[in-house]
Amino acid sequence: MTGSVLVVDDHPVVRDGVTLLLRSDPSLVFVGSAESGHAAIERAMELRPDLVLLDLRLPDMLAPEVVTRLRQVHPAGKIVVFTAHADHGAVIAAIEAGADGGLLKDVAGTDLVSALRRVLRGERVVDPRIFPDDSQRSDALARSGLTRREYEVLRFAAQGRTNPEIADATGLTRNTVKTYLQSALHKLGARNRVEAISKASEAGLL
Repeated sequence: MTGSVLVVDDHPVVRDGVTLLLRSDPSLVFVGSAESGHAAIERAMELRPDLVLLDLRLPDMLAPEVVTRLRQVHPAGKIVVFTAHADHGAVIAAIEAGADGGLLKDVAGTDLVSALRRVLRGERVVDPRIFPDDSQRSDALARSGLTRREYEVLRFAAQGRTNPEIADATGLTRNTVKTYLQSALHKLGARNRVEAISKASEAGLL
């Protein structure tokens, strides 16, 4: 069984390395690449790949948002998040958003190929370092004390979204968004959105 793969990463070295690796294995067919979240969504609609290997942090958006959009435009495709940061809060958020796997960039080439094959067969493959404890919360997120919803609202705020826009994106009411945001600010010890986003970024959450 062969599977077509779209590689999404804004670093040419990573993109080229993974591309070479895929080309060395007859069961995986490299069909294209993208350097941003928006480009990934467009290419997925155009190419309909069997699997999208998705970098966690892209110039225009984080993986959880890309995963959500990919699920809408290309629901049949598998998605594997690829990151250098096991404890980044967005990794688990991306998996919860519907990604089929999560792998770290220090994985050996043969292990990466094997993991992608397993995902194509329908398995869920997540590096054990991404889920370091029983509660399956990343270290950074656990330390911050933020709930999933607080973190989700904060991520949208970091993208410059207004409360009404966050409400539309999450299906929450505007008042609920405001409550989550205020709670997140309090937990981060921040006085306003800008300070909260800065502190969350320093803590490895954004």
